[in-house]
Amino acid sequence: MNIESIKKAIEDVRPSLQADGGDIQFVSVSDDGRVMVRLTGACGSCPMSTMTLKMSVESYLKKMVPEVREVVQA
Repeated sequence: MNIESIKKAIEDVRPSLQADGGDIQFVSVSDDGRVMVRLTGACGSCPMSTMTLKMSVESYLKKMVPEVREVVQA
């Protein structure tokens, strides 16, 4: 699993989250492709954060790093 590629993809989505007052931090990645991230700021308390995580962040990471199986919040 290429951690640098995952971190780069997270950096790519970070500006869109920051534009809404939130942010994202890489936490870890498991051998089976599960990426753990932490949503902070407005994203940390937003009721739509799960949808943002799955529909935006997860879909982008899977596209950029095919080994990513799932993105979950830490």
